[in-house]
Amino acid sequence: MAEIVGVHGVRGALKMKVFSSDPERLADYAPLCDASGHPAFTLTSLQPHGTIFLATLEGVEDRTAAEKLRGTKLYVPRERLPDIEDEQTYYHIDLIGLGVKDEQGEDLGKIINVVNFGGGDLLEIKPPKGASYYLPFTKANVPHVDLGQKEATVIIPPGLLD
Repeated sequence: MAEIVGVHGVRGALKMKVFSSDPERLADYAPLCDASGHPAFTLTSLQPHGTIFLATLEGVEDRTAAEKLRGTKLYVPRERLPDIEDEQTYYHIDLIGLGVKDEQGEDLGKIINVVNFGGGDLLEIKPPKGASYYLPFTKANVPHVDLGQKEATVIIPPGLLD
């Protein structure tokens, strides 16, 4: 749901990049979890600050404590997230692990990550052999996702893997 990307001031305020369509509701999911899934963080404040958010966490009282959290990713247990109404919208966690096939049904690997560097979501695909690669998560490149079958059909644009 968020990543701590820096600190602000001397009283333990944190700079957060929030990955949510409604970032200001992040506190509604508290306590947030760390990567191991253990509840660890309760937001006491959250406010927009340019393209990021400034936040304070319970128990983080100074800059030194805040610095130790830089790079920490914050999660919400899947069962606490709201249901998605739109058939073409997915939680990233639901895409990770899906098998990837081309239109002829050939196995192209699996989705190992979903990232966004600012230009839209990218699927990181690990093929059966070789290095992983990124595929833009667009309808043109990913015409079909079947969460029940745990697979996605993809069309690799010409030149992407050259």
